[in-house]
Amino acid sequence: MFNNLRAAVLVPEIRQRILFVFFAFAWFVFMIHVQLPNVNQAAWQRVLQSGAFYNLLGFLSGGALQKLSIIAMGITPYINASIIMQLMTVVMPQLEEMAKKGGEEGRKKISQYTRWLTIVLATIQASFMAISMERSGVFYDTSIWYLLYAILAMVAGTLFLMWLGEQISDKGIGNGVSLIIFIGIVLRYPQYVTQTYASASQGALSLLNLVIYIAIALVIIVSIIFLYQGQRRVPVQQARRVVGRKMFAGRSTYIPLRLNNAGVISIIFAISILLLPQQALSWFGRGQVISGTGLVAEFQRGLQAFSAWLNVWFTPNGVLYNVVYFLLVVVFTFFYSSIVLNTRDVADNLKKTGAFIPGIRPGQPTVDYLNKILMRITTAAAIYLGILAVLPGALQRGLSVTTFYLGSTSLLIVVGVALDTITQIEARLAMRDYRGFIKR
Repeated sequence: MFNNLRAAVLVPEIRQRILFVFFAFAWFVFMIHVQLPNVNQAAWQRVLQSGAFYNLLGFLSGGALQKLSIIAMGITPYINASIIMQLMTVVMPQLEEMAKKGGEEGRKKISQYTRWLTIVLATIQASFMAISMERSGVFYDTSIWYLLYAILAMVAGTLFLMWLGEQISDKGIGNGVSLIIFIGIVLRYPQYVTQTYASASQGALSLLNLVIYIAIALVIIVSIIFLYQGQRRVPVQQARRVVGRKMFAGRSTYIPLRLNNAGVISIIFAISILLLPQQALSWFGRGQVISGTGLVAEFQRGLQAFSAWLNVWFTPNGVLYNVVYFLLVVVFTFFYSSIVLNTRDVADNLKKTGAFIPGIRPGQPTVDYLNKILMRITTAAAIYLGILAVLPGALQRGLSVTTFYLGSTSLLIVVGVALDTITQIEARLAMRDYRGFIKR
């Protein structure tokens, strides 16, 4: 790997692409410090400490949410829009036809739909955030014009990151949106290291616990690498072909079924479902006494009682929370894996090309065989992702390491994006060194 990175730096074209990626990172860091005006930072920090939902948004933004800059929402609306469009492609036959048979033009249309949906989702999210901040006393200026300005600024920040990600994909190396998420997570690590070092120096953190924590973290990272690289290779035999007067024997190949088809999406879905109701309930009657006997008042009192119950029994440190978290990750892993890999399409493509799995008849038997294999590998991946989701929190509480946040989502994203970027660098090096069959 290091040899490939060294070779990539020596190639002018690849070096320019790598430099462009770092230039885009510099712009991202600069935008973090472009803050919204008229913000009460003390009140905003209190809101951040009381809301786990904002912490979920903040860990992807590289500190932009904590500073309340114009890119406080990060690239999250674009990610949500991409996921929704991917789900709609499976549900709506028109979009599915456009994705499969539309070619480059169809992909451009779907990308355009994703951009428009990003604007809608970003506007909705920014509106809810601005109204919630105004009610919490975060803004000094509470006029409607300032709220509209704050909403417009945050939406523009998200659109800038979306454009920056597309530029990285075109002129850099790797997936631009993934790299923006990657740098947003990595930017938090120096702060974690500094805080952990200070805590260990002052004696607040046991050195033995810190060593055990680092060792387990390295084991987790290695296991994630195996999870991303792992695949089940289903053998495929090509049929014999007759070209002119010659007969060519069929060649053997395989179908690579990835161990983790859901990626990090299942954990993100699970966290969103767990945190969104709590955040929504916290907005109703925050510290206010509800009087009256009407139906609306009784409804608000019920919401307050339910919110109080959640705060007591359904906390991230509780057993019930972690059990539900584990089950949600398992369910969403199966759900998203079935969407990403359509075994019916794989079987149809094999039949059209005259290929077959040895010992398995084409058609429905091939679909059943692939579903059986997919169920086995998805079960292993779902259990692993469920354990990975709840393990970091238990590890931090057990070893009292509270200054270094080792989130399962962040680890999966960082390792996955790093592996994908290295793979693309190796592919570009292979394309450059390939000379073909014609020699001059």
